[in-house]
Amino acid sequence: MEPVYTPVITTARVVFAAQGLKFRIEGADNVPRSGGAVMAINHTGYFDFTYAGLAAIDSKRLVRFMAKQSIFSHRVAGPLMRGMKHIPVDRRDGRGSFNRAVQSLKDGEIVGVFPEATMSRSFELKEFKPGAVRMAQEADVPILPTTIWGSQRVWSKNTPKHLGRKRIPIFITVGDPIRVDPAENRVEATVRLQAVMQAQLEAQQAAYPPMTGDDLVFLPARLGGKAPTPEEAKAEDDADMTRTVDKFNKGRKA
Repeated sequence: MEPVYTPVITTARVVFAAQGLKFRIEGADNVPRSGGAVMAINHTGYFDFTYAGLAAIDSKRLVRFMAKQSIFSHRVAGPLMRGMKHIPVDRRDGRGSFNRAVQSLKDGEIVGVFPEATMSRSFELKEFKPGAVRMAQEADVPILPTTIWGSQRVWSKNTPKHLGRKRIPIFITVGDPIRVDPAENRVEATVRLQAVMQAQLEAQQAAYPPMTGDDLVFLPARLGGKAPTPEEAKAEDDADMTRTVDKFNKGRKA
């Protein structure tokens, strides 16, 4: 039991119950009961980290997530994040953040990462960054391919929020642990990880209750939904990045 993390989990589960969320968790027994592991998670909703952590509860494990440095600076969220021993990601000190994550893995922790780096507006898997594989190689730990489907219906980018009692199904799957040899090519290993997670995600989508009407905005265009295509989503991401850079440059000139 941890003084901060345990009460937060209890509170979150009460909130999830109040929302009527219906979780279907598969592969929870793939979460090791001891030792380090990288939990690689797809990213379609703002609450993905809270949902993914549920898959580790049966194994009596807590997941330490890598999260943006700005969250740790928040007057409310910051103390909670530090108390739960999550890992800040400082874009100006990427190596330092990476080293802290590797040390946590070597210390026997499960570290949660989002290989896509940012949320997917298309609800399809974006191109994976090699960070998850690099961490697994350096710490000599397995990767837990973890996919979530349905979380985008609760709260995602540029879509309606459903934070009330909506009884939304949330599917969570933890696949068989993936071992990456220290000598294996990182790009190839990352492609292998993404292929595994793509197959898991497609299986979840096939088993998920049909989305119709207004909910089609949460369904990928590939499946007949109204979500942006990956190409359209990338254009929106690029526009956001341009606005962020322009805002930063204006701030430096002021």
